[in-house]
Amino acid sequence: MNSPLLILLLLIPAAGALIGSMLPVAAARSWALLISLATLLVAVIIACSFQYGVPGFQFTFDNAHLALPFNASFSLGIDSIALWLILLTALLMPLAVLSSFESIKDRPREYYSWMLLLQAAMLGVFVARDILVFYIFFELTLVPMFFIIGIWGGPDRRGAAGKFFLFTFTGSVFTLAGAIYLGYHANTFDIAKIVDYARTSLTDTERFWVLLALLAGFSVKVPLFPVHTWLPLAHTEAPTAGSVILAGVLLKLGTYGLLRLALPIGVLAAHAVAFPHSVHVLGVLCVIGVIYGALVAWVQTDVKKLVAYSSVSHLGFCVLGMLALNTYGIEGSVLYMINHGLSTGAMFLVIGMIYDRYHTRDIHQLSGLVRRMPIMAFFFVLFTLASIGLPGLNGFVSEFLTILGAFTSPYLGIWFGGFAALGIILGAVYMLHMVASIIFGPLKTPEVHDHGHSVPGDLGAREIAILVPLAIAVIWLGVYPSGVLRSMNSAVTQIQQPILTASDSLSGGAQHRGLAPISQTELALKP
Repeated sequence: MNSPLLILLLLIPAAGALIGSMLPVAAARSWALLISLATLLVAVIIACSFQYGVPGFQFTFDNAHLALPFNASFSLGIDSIALWLILLTALLMPLAVLSSFESIKDRPREYYSWMLLLQAAMLGVFVARDILVFYIFFELTLVPMFFIIGIWGGPDRRGAAGKFFLFTFTGSVFTLAGAIYLGYHANTFDIAKIVDYARTSLTDTERFWVLLALLAGFSVKVPLFPVHTWLPLAHTEAPTAGSVILAGVLLKLGTYGLLRLALPIGVLAAHAVAFPHSVHVLGVLCVIGVIYGALVAWVQTDVKKLVAYSSVSHLGFCVLGMLALNTYGIEGSVLYMINHGLSTGAMFLVIGMIYDRYHTRDIHQLSGLVRRMPIMAFFFVLFTLASIGLPGLNGFVSEFLTILGAFTSPYLGIWFGGFAALGIILGAVYMLHMVASIIFGPLKTPEVHDHGHSVPGDLGAREIAILVPLAIAVIWLGVYPSGVLRSMNSAVTQIQQPILTASDSLSGGAQHRGLAPISQTELALKP
């Protein structure tokens, strides 16, 4: 039976954006907050009703009466991987909207309408079961973010918006070509059927070119080295909420596309791994991105650009984990998507709060803020420690699993894991240097006047309310990650199925580690 919940999940923000564009300007921000909270409520209801451990898609919706071209169908459904990314999206959007209350003064009605439309498009990517519907939502995210950066961004907002759009759209054109090729030959655009068709009916040459087409769009969106150059400028010029959503969710559309489409279609064959050399090449690019991003972040003086380059480094870990093609790596990669969205999104929120007070992001102009803003300093240090992977916080488990996956993978190995581990050390160096420069040391701030007061105060109640949910999530996922890992075990198994089948056939079927009630990843984390 068709479930209305996923339709409701898309309809609420989409209709909210349309209605919000016609409301009085004074009601725009309250309406956007209400709609984003309603979307979060639906996401929580879906999470509470979800049957964890059951393989396959749930809350499915198929509309045979909706005529789409090329035998496409408006079919929706989610597994546990998509569920956690939906919850991440639904959580970050009301916090991003709330963070915009004081900073967005110009054309607020348009701004909040674009934010809600962006939320609907991002959620559509995670719930689509048809590759053409997936692509439509994937591309639709470009339009709201283009206007959010281009209208409400910094001094170079037009250049940043144009570069963002051209890079991502150009890569996606090749992805569209690959999707149409697959759908035309398979006579369907259903993702599960296309995956089966690609594994059993396409020649190696066809699969290789389709893999390149998919990588062209998803690698730019992640972004992987060397197609990452649009990201630092986009982050730097975007408004605070735009940076939060860009880092927290929009980049995950690329990693999700790699995991959901590129790997199953182009890498995993019927009983083995196709094109192992392509796995090696992508792994090298991930390792280069990890180290390069860390080194470039180390020398940045703009704290927002520093965090932007840290995303290049962190997402190298994320993709490296899924390229390991084992349980450790894939589960660590999905967990990394969630954790990076929480900690990096939180970092951009705190940086935005500092910028609202001092109107600068230059590390050389800010020092000793703990003396003036102790509450802000607490959150800043907490989220920084989470980003560098301090044990007990969320970043540790995902970094540990992705590197363990690389070490134990027959397709990567010790060299990939070793160089990635070097990235963790470099990450700690530049992040702690940032904290030492801004939070501690002698007090130094630029001269500002805020509403008649020469000295800006600490965080207010609204800002604390924004950061507390993220702080709770960061600590909870650091202390108790096994709940999330256990919930995604069946979905990871389904992605791994060709490798697991081959392993079982070699071992006489004695072991099928993906179908265990508790994953090997959880066992590795137990004392």
